[in-house]
Amino acid sequence: MQAVGKKNKLKENGIQFLFKYGAIALLIIIILYFSSISEAFLTYANFTDILRSISIVTLLALGVTFTLVVGGFDLSVGSTMSLSTVITASLMVWYEMPLWLVIILPILVGVLVGVLNSFLIVVLGIPDLLATLSMMYIVAGFHRTYTEGYSIYNNMPLTAGGTAPGQLSEAFLWIGQGRMLGLPVPVWIMLGMVLIAYVVLHHTRWGRVLYMTGGNAEAATLSGVNTRKVKFAAYVISGVFASMAGILFTARVGSGQIDAGAPMLMEAVAAVFVGYSVLGAGKPNAIGTFFGAAVIGILLNGLTIMNLPYYAFDIIKGAVLVSALAVTYVYAKKRFSQTG
Repeated sequence: MQAVGKKNKLKENGIQFLFKYGAIALLIIIILYFSSISEAFLTYANFTDILRSISIVTLLALGVTFTLVVGGFDLSVGSTMSLSTVITASLMVWYEMPLWLVIILPILVGVLVGVLNSFLIVVLGIPDLLATLSMMYIVAGFHRTYTEGYSIYNNMPLTAGGTAPGQLSEAFLWIGQGRMLGLPVPVWIMLGMVLIAYVVLHHTRWGRVLYMTGGNAEAATLSGVNTRKVKFAAYVISGVFASMAGILFTARVGSGQIDAGAPMLMEAVAAVFVGYSVLGAGKPNAIGTFFGAAVIGILLNGLTIMNLPYYAFDIIKGAVLVSALAVTYVYAKKRFSQTG
């Protein structure tokens, strides 16, 4: 009987350790392993490239984080990012608009997608997953229709004849390709957004209201919180982050790629759930999301150095997501059984 109790205690401690330190341990193991097989891995240049590569995914994941904080989930962020990407490129290449409009208009599009998601979920009462899944297909269809299935680039031929009159400006491309104080500009943008999200979620009254809404909506309502407005705001914020990711992607690659956000959806979701287990946070949080994106980015970078075929990367991403979900939900089940 004592042996069984000891075994259960060890198992419980193991799960608790994985939940609190599993992501950090995984990151250390990944870094040590890839450092041992390649001298090019543990270098300043490589790690700045990793940070630049995860900047877009991190922005996307921060949007998902806000919806998870309020007990929801946004599957439409990938499509919203794709729509923002092609709209951003078209405003410069097709319509020759000034830089300030090229930045503002795609963000307003993200706000619109967030409002539509909120309407479906908050007003009509459609479950989050079903509503945002529907919006994912609607937005994807819209951006393909808008571009007629073509990517947008400088001097592209137009279906109506002739070539596009505008070009992506150097000032715009600097946002995605430039450097400042030794780091790529996208890294500064990512760090700034992570810091803002962290302060809002953990050091403001509104952040506490967001967590209260996700933790127990009924109790939040009884406390005087308008949970409908809070959820509405969370989905709008998610749309804005997705649009920012689209703008950054366009500046990074120098063109508007259709379906640019689709492959990043799973990475963003995995980053958020890996973040649950960073130092035992047990909930969606900005620092954990950034850390989760870093884990995935470093892992994919190392696999690239190993010349693993790119088409196998989805297996790795899926395995990371499943592992994060398994640890999170097994730990949550244990805690529930103990408190119950």
